[in-house]
Amino acid sequence: MAKKEYTFEEICRNITAGNFLPVYVLMGEEPYFIDKITDLLIEKVLDDADRDFDQTIMYGADANVGMVINAARRFPMMSTYQLVVVREAQMIRDIELLANYVNQPLKSTVLVINYKYKTIDGKKKLAVATEKNGILFESKKIYESRMPAFITSLLRERAIDIEPKAAQMLSDFLGNDLSRLNRELDKLSILLSAKTAKRITPELVEQNIGISKEYNNFELLRAIAGKEILKANRIIHYFEKNPKDNPIQMTLPVLFNYFSNLLICHYSKDKSENGLMNALGLRSPYQVKDYAQGIKHYSALKVFNLIGDIRTTDARSKGVENPSTPDSELLKMLVYQILH
Repeated sequence: MAKKEYTFEEICRNITAGNFLPVYVLMGEEPYFIDKITDLLIEKVLDDADRDFDQTIMYGADANVGMVINAARRFPMMSTYQLVVVREAQMIRDIELLANYVNQPLKSTVLVINYKYKTIDGKKKLAVATEKNGILFESKKIYESRMPAFITSLLRERAIDIEPKAAQMLSDFLGNDLSRLNRELDKLSILLSAKTAKRITPELVEQNIGISKEYNNFELLRAIAGKEILKANRIIHYFEKNPKDNPIQMTLPVLFNYFSNLLICHYSKDKSENGLMNALGLRSPYQVKDYAQGIKHYSALKVFNLIGDIRTTDARSKGVENPSTPDSELLKMLVYQILH
């Protein structure tokens, strides 16, 4: 029988409810979720008064497996539990030997292993033992196409609403850098703290995050989807005048993601709103509108060729077969190819 895989939300709910397990191995390429779970455990396992006695935090660069096991095998002095957190555990050699402890962990110890940017082989002893007696959690990057929905759900936890366009603006500007996103959301949350209606609008994002409400990748994409040639050219002209805030390296992934998804739409049997949402894994009908328009304006063959053009432009922006053409000219040529 397959071991249950816990989601980030489930883990946080259980910790908040005081349901702690003896071992948490938190691994993967997205540090945001690893840090959030660790911080929540530090907050919930011990009271402030007990931390000096029953909390141990060590770092992989300064620790070895023997030190971790010795710390985990101690009994709490003042509390029901003792908490042992190992940060940067990916730097510990022979970490597999930790399985010797994890196979029979103390119920009074909560051991937290931060194994960032890497994963532990699920077939190895440490992973198997962790799944048996604790939680083995892989923190994965969120696909950029799902970022607007993630931003909306993240803000919902803070009792803050956000308009779909504002969520898309943040997604396009910040990508899937969750640590940076969290900092910007903290900033917006503080601005809204004194207001009765807590709602993030495109205007609020424009004024405080430094993204133009009218001239951004989201609006460029909408103009391209609807074949609004004048609007698209105005936006890339604005990008040319403001290159630091609108680098081509931020625009090309947005265009590549859109046309890659549009190709999926073309070959989807069900081209209804719900059908396209299911095909692309989208949660909001708001995100489907641009794909419905794109199907009308761009044939499957055109989309296929444009994906190649975007790849070529990306290579040229990095200097491949391009000794001198500036990024602004590369973007103008690409947008011309798209729209004509």
